[in-house]
Amino acid sequence: MSEEKDFIYDDDEAVKFIKNFLPLELKNKFSDDNINYIVDLIYEFYDSKGLLDGDDDSMVEFDEEELIEFVIKNAQRDGFGKYSPDEITYIVQGELAYCDSIELFD
Repeated sequence: MSEEKDFIYDDDEAVKFIKNFLPLELKNKFSDDNINYIVDLIYEFYDSKGLLDGDDDSMVEFDEEELIEFVIKNAQRDGFGKYSPDEITYIVQGELAYCDSIELFD
């Protein structure tokens, strides 16, 4: 990843994007703080798997179910709420869609 791309990711824009990505019934369930926290957990998972270490352009793969379980377990442990796998899946997909929209991984 180039240095220029390191500064493209905007937390506030990511939260707005993810909120717009959520289905109507979930839009009010997640506050901005909840979404920020869940995105932090997503990146904590990536880091724990070594997915943020590489500077090469190879395709990065991870187990989405393992990521979702990690987020659910840690959110509950930290008192941020009890979420279903479907709810977390929407946030994970929204965050990945945001990254695609800013071409973060290109």
